[in-house]
Amino acid sequence: MPISRRSLLTGSLLTAFAAPAAARAQQPAAAPKGLDAARYGVRANAETEQTRALQKAIDETARAQQPLWLAPGRYRTGPLTLPSGGRIAGQRGATRLILAGGGTLLQARGGSDIALSGVTLEGAAADALADFTAVASLRIADCDLKAAKGNGLTLTQCTGTVSGNTIADCGDNGVMSLDSKLTLRANTIQHSGNGGIRVWRSSKASDGSVIEDNVIEDTAARAGGDGQNGNAINVYRAADVIVRDNVIRRAAFTAIRGNAASRITMTGNQCLALGEVAIYSEFEFEDATIERNLIDVAAVGIAVTNMDKGGHGAMVRGNVIRNMINKRPQGGPDSYGVGIGVEADTEVSGNTIENAPVMGIEVGSGQYLRNVTVTRNTLRRTGIGIGVTVVEGAGKATISDNVIAEAKGGAVVGMRWDKAATGDLTRGGADKFPNLTIRDNKVG
Repeated sequence: MPISRRSLLTGSLLTAFAAPAAARAQQPAAAPKGLDAARYGVRANAETEQTRALQKAIDETARAQQPLWLAPGRYRTGPLTLPSGGRIAGQRGATRLILAGGGTLLQARGGSDIALSGVTLEGAAADALADFTAVASLRIADCDLKAAKGNGLTLTQCTGTVSGNTIADCGDNGVMSLDSKLTLRANTIQHSGNGGIRVWRSSKASDGSVIEDNVIEDTAARAGGDGQNGNAINVYRAADVIVRDNVIRRAAFTAIRGNAASRITMTGNQCLALGEVAIYSEFEFEDATIERNLIDVAAVGIAVTNMDKGGHGAMVRGNVIRNMINKRPQGGPDSYGVGIGVEADTEVSGNTIENAPVMGIEVGSGQYLRNVTVTRNTLRRTGIGIGVTVVEGAGKATISDNVIAEAKGGAVVGMRWDKAATGDLTRGGADKFPNLTIRDNKVG
């Protein structure tokens, strides 16, 4: 049978595509990165629990100051304890520790240099997949944590790094950090019941955790409430926390919520499809930096609030906010359809806001206004462009050099709570309010 040029080309292409697949199929398991668990009687894919053998292997390798290597396969076990120096390594996606029953799959109480790498932790009935207290120099990297009743990770009074992990389908939080100082970097957290990452303090104190480059998706609020649940990232009472360059999609309430979190920095985050306020700084905080974030679809883009509780001091700069929702979040009384809302000692500058059907920027609320500057912002397609409170007792505000286009309800309007009380103050009437400086705004 003659061989044509077309058949030669086809055969070459089939061979080219088949060769990598065959190579992958024949790829050997990763070389052991520590002492092989098999030497301690641990067997991959055994049908019975191996709690005793696994605990012995963990203890002996920790004493030898070596990692415990778990070859690819399934390992059914009860709760296990990691001593100081305990390290477990496996081949990512292939080494699976499965909790048989309830409790906590891995726990540690005290010690240092505890590490997990390349292992999958599973436990549908687990209170937590890993629960570590008072561990210094903790490292959890390149692991998969799946399907817990409670938290994926519970970390109390710990220091260290959690990086490159996937945490999915946890009934409460992906990561619960309490009184710890952690770097939480490049993790993927999906389908959490109440929170993606929580960084909390028992009382107000400096924390210094860094939350960066994570992807957090589909955060629910199964436990209900009016904001304590349903947040992709929640910083509570913890000062000096940096939240940067995260991608957050579809949270029931908020992408990033700082509650009584002083000196918090929230920069470069993408916050998409939120049910309430996308970025919040609220209650007893001092100084928040909110810069260069992208927000697309939320009830409110950014809120800096609770002056009456001591919340004050913020820089809201260079954010892009689009497509605010024209309905009240969660069916409650909160604001909606607003790009940015601020109250006390705050600069709002260089932001771009598009499609905020109620208001582009809300300056103060009732008598709660003090020393706010709104300058060099660009607003397009809003209800009211900038609404500023004119309630008796409100403090000073300067609104200048903004570009305001297609503001159906007026470019700058005086407000009494949520009701318009004046006409467009860029056309006259601003002199009636000596606490307000309104000048050099470009209205189209």
